[in-house]
Amino acid sequence: MSDLTGKPAFSIKGLAPYIHVFDMPVALAFYRDVLGFAIKYSSGDGDDVDWVLLQLNDIEFMLNTAYEKERRPAAPDPARIDAHADTTFYFSCRETDALYAHLQSKGVKATEPFITGYGFKAVYLKDPDGYQLCFHWPAE
Repeated sequence: MSDLTGKPAFSIKGLAPYIHVFDMPVALAFYRDVLGFAIKYSSGDGDDVDWVLLQLNDIEFMLNTAYEKERRPAAPDPARIDAHADTTFYFSCRETDALYAHLQSKGVKATEPFITGYGFKAVYLKDPDGYQLCFHWPAE
């Protein structure tokens, strides 16, 4: 429905991507302890939970375990991780050089900042589950 101006009578604000992770404590060590996300909501106490809603500034991001604890295999399924190759999350980050230095100090493998074909300065990396992340900003 819309009001008399033709604008929708509702407002959609924000987006919270939802991804499956193999090991929640490992995922939290990356998203919380390296990238700075905070746990906003969780399905339980501590790090070994099945679901979390993370927040960093205006960004929300949900993680859910791919397997319930009692059904989790000993190691991730390589085919499942390979399937993540078609998923990239783009984050706006003006300070790509500082982010790259931070990632290096934490031992995270990432591309050096570079100018993309679309004119943004970018840093790419993969999270512990093989999802590609890009932190970029228009090149100045």
